[in-house]
Amino acid sequence: HRDLAARPGVPAVKLAVLASHGGTVLQAIIDACESGALDARVVLVVSNNSASTALARAERHNIPAAHISTATAGTEQARDARIAQEAQAAGADWIMLAGYMKQLTAPLLDAYADRIVNTHPALLPKHGGAGCYGRRVHEAVHRAGERETGATMHLVNAEYDRGRILQQVIVPVEAADTVDDIEDRVKRAERDLVVWTLQAISSGELP
Repeated sequence: HRDLAARPGVPAVKLAVLASHGGTVLQAIIDACESGALDARVVLVVSNNSASTALARAERHNIPAAHISTATAGTEQARDARIAQEAQAAGADWIMLAGYMKQLTAPLLDAYADRIVNTHPALLPKHGGAGCYGRRVHEAVHRAGERETGATMHLVNAEYDRGRILQQVIVPVEAADTVDDIEDRVKRAERDLVVWTLQAISSGELP
């Protein structure tokens, strides 16, 4: 992918990032923002998991963070209404799902219509949908004998992995690859794809 510079007069995008576990994609975003490779700023990190490493990563980088879940909010709708409220209060322009394991509901989808983006570790529409996440995706790719896989950045709607595709990256699968080999290669490509796509959004290259 070519480098994309921010357009003069276009302010950097402010991101709220939702993550459930390790936050490696979140870290790639933070690193790219701090290095100047991504003209954006993470203004909020939210996790449904109080023990999520993503929350610790946010703390290390002095980024406001919150644990918001159905357990703390009461219902899925109340959870998402609170996430939307926190994101808006932080000034977030876009919501980025980075390994977030919960399906979004109307309060958040409506508040950030067409401004919620997700990363999925496969070439959608293949190996997507409910239950297809994380290592399960790479196991499915391996089991199917695919000769290529990859990662997808797409807009989020009420259906798992069915929003408009923004960008994809193809990753070859070798005959001797293990599931670990596939997962490692996709994760590296996925982090680059996330940064590139967010920069394309920030620069106005993607509407």
